[in-house]
Amino acid sequence: MIKKALLGEFLHEAENTRKILKAIPDTALEWKPSEKNWTTGQLASHIAEVYNWYADTFNKDVFDMGSYQYDKGDISKAENIVAKFEENVAKAQKVLENSDEGTYFNEWKMEMNGNVLFPPTQKIQVIRGFLFNHLYHHRGELVVYLRSTGNKVPGLYGPTADDKM
Repeated sequence: MIKKALLGEFLHEAENTRKILKAIPDTALEWKPSEKNWTTGQLASHIAEVYNWYADTFNKDVFDMGSYQYDKGDISKAENIVAKFEENVAKAQKVLENSDEGTYFNEWKMEMNGNVLFPPTQKIQVIRGFLFNHLYHHRGELVVYLRSTGNKVPGLYGPTADDKM
């Protein structure tokens, strides 16, 4: 039952992620709100990449970021970021569908070069927090990026100010 609930949310929210990534024009990709922030393209690429973390989160008890190979692909065009998202979200869906609910309460942690980055936590909490909520946080940032560059924001949970009623 847990898997069924997670899968339902995953599918609904993947569609919302798709909507917001498709709303990014190429002209906004290099914009960033400050020197400390990512560009729109980097942020969108990170959002697409989160889906690539599902296998190491669901199928392992230790996620080694030291050996993880980040593959953002070509982020010079928004359509490339959407394509990377589509590739990663399809893999993530398969991982979730094939996951074993019996492992959801296993202890999981993230390490890099022997240093603990994410302390031991039940895997179900990591799925909700690190995979799902982390993604929603970055989508919220992307909404601000789109607004700040004068672009329309798609409705994710109902109409936005850009929708005519």
